[in-house]
Amino acid sequence: MSHPSTRRRLPKVAADLAGLVVFAVCAFPVYWMVNTSLLPRNEIRSADPTWHPFGGTLANYRRVFSGGAFFDALGTSLLVTLATVLIALTFAFLAALAVSRFRFRGRRSFIVTLLLVQMIPVEGLFISQYKMLETMELLNTAVGLTLVYVATVLPFTVWTLRGFVAGVPYELEEAAMVDGCSRFQAFLRVTFPLLSPGLVATGVFGFIQAWNEFTLAVVVMTREDKRTLPLWLSIFTDANRGTDWGAVMAGSTLIAIPVVLFFLAVQGRMVAGLTAGAVKG
Repeated sequence: MSHPSTRRRLPKVAADLAGLVVFAVCAFPVYWMVNTSLLPRNEIRSADPTWHPFGGTLANYRRVFSGGAFFDALGTSLLVTLATVLIALTFAFLAALAVSRFRFRGRRSFIVTLLLVQMIPVEGLFISQYKMLETMELLNTAVGLTLVYVATVLPFTVWTLRGFVAGVPYELEEAAMVDGCSRFQAFLRVTFPLLSPGLVATGVFGFIQAWNEFTLAVVVMTREDKRTLPLWLSIFTDANRGTDWGAVMAGSTLIAIPVVLFFLAVQGRMVAGLTAGAVKG
């Protein structure tokens, strides 16, 4: 007969094992990408897979950096992505405050419109977006691509931030105003710090979506010298020579690094904001 403490530990052990399995499944594609980026071409094309990069080569990374096109695409992606995140968070934050804190005519219609916009396939807007940017002479510009990205990210960002704003009781601001704060001071000192998890979460979403986006960039950035990083990866695919998988994997590894660094930079603030409380009992 098994000991009661052993029976209590079994569910925890099973949950830990399930977590490890899920982690391994999620991490393996990343490991395979990095592993492939360090292998020579003959091993990549071999029928027998190479499971480790020991004795590999940096030739794939040298091909990525040759010509300087990577750094041009990196600059374009950084500029467009950061501008998209800042603009989308600013407008989404103001819209979320208006929808959550005030009652006005058309409020419900505005919320429903946000959901409907999210349901429209991006591909269905290509022609109208292209014509609009062409008329405004914003094709092949960072400004034009940023406008399109902001329009894509904004509905989800407003909807997400609305939930965070609605979750902060308005009574906290009222209590701060009773203590002598103005309405703006009460919002800045009490409400705004509690909204930091929502701002960080939506900022991460906007950063990843803008950084990895491909289809809209294909429509807006038609010149080779105006490519973003996802578009730049296509130069390693040729109809006659095939795909240079080593360079593709090396480029993909480099593209993933800024996303990882961005998440590492904000995760501390996210955890701190989630664990901080306004009222301690």
